[in-house]
Amino acid sequence: MKTRIVISASRRTDIPAFYMGSFMEGIKRGFFTVKNPFSNSFHTVFATPEKVHTIVFWSKDFGRFIDKGFARSLQEAGYNLFFNFTINSESSLLEPNIPPLLQRLEQAEKLCSRFGPKTLQWRFDPVCFYRENGTVKHNLSDFKHIAESMSLLGVRRCVTSFADIYSKMKQRTARMKDFEWIDPPMEKKIRIIIKMQQTLEKFGINLYTCCEKDLIRALGSGSKIEPSACIPNRYLAELFGGKISFQKDPGQRKEKGCGCMVSKDIGGYSDQPCFHNCLYCYANPRAG
Repeated sequence: MKTRIVISASRRTDIPAFYMGSFMEGIKRGFFTVKNPFSNSFHTVFATPEKVHTIVFWSKDFGRFIDKGFARSLQEAGYNLFFNFTINSESSLLEPNIPPLLQRLEQAEKLCSRFGPKTLQWRFDPVCFYRENGTVKHNLSDFKHIAESMSLLGVRRCVTSFADIYSKMKQRTARMKDFEWIDPPMEKKIRIIIKMQQTLEKFGINLYTCCEKDLIRALGSGSKIEPSACIPNRYLAELFGGKISFQKDPGQRKEKGCGCMVSKDIGGYSDQPCFHNCLYCYANPRAG
C-alpha cells in the first residue's frame, strides 16, 4: 500500500470561499503549481485520487463550496474530504466580510449531513481580547450557542488558541481610534480555557489547543484539554483508512506546540488574497 499525501487548502487563504474555480482546474489537470511564499520558487503538487489521501479544506464560509456542487464532485471523484471550519462569534469588527452566524451554522449542518460530523473540525480561533473606547472586549459571546449547535450536529472536536499579537496586527489597527489588542496574562488564559472546556464537556465536545505549548504546560497533567493538530493525519487515517505519513510538519511552529503533520499546502498569500479582511489574520497581506 502506497503512502499518499494530504493536501491543505489552505492555511494561506480561503480557497472554498474565493478560489474553488482555480482549485478545480488543478484537480482536473492532476497537479498544482505552488509558489513558496518565502523563496518565491515553484514546485508541483500532484493531486490525482491515487496520490491524495485527504483534502483538508479551511474556511470561514463554505457557502459557494456547497451550493456550486464542488463538495459532491470531489467526493464522487474519489477524494476524502476533511473540513476545518472556523466559526467564531459574530463580530463585524473582527471579521467584517463573513456571513452571519446563522448562515455559517447552516453550512456546518449541510457538511455534516453530506459527509458525516466526524469530517468537520470546528475551530473557534482565535480567542481575541481588545480594548475599544476604554472598554475591554472579547469574542466569546456566542461560544455557548455555537457549541450547542455543533453538538446537535454530532461534531465532537473543537480547536482553539489565543490570538498572537503580530506586528502586522498592530500596524493594521494603528490608525483605529481608541483600539488596542490585549494579550491576557497566563492566569486569565487558564481560567478562560477551563471555562470553555467545561462548557464543551456539557455538550459532549472535546477541546483541543493549537500552538499553545506554554498554556498546556501551565494547565498541568490532569487537564482534560489536549494539544492537537489542524492537519491531524492520525485522525484522518482512522476516518478513511489507507496509508499516510505521521511525521510532524517541519514547516509549522513546532516550538509553539503545533501538532500538524505533513501536508502539501496549495494556497498563496499575495497571489490569492483573502477578502474576509479579518482584523487579526496573520495570512492577510494587507498590513493596514
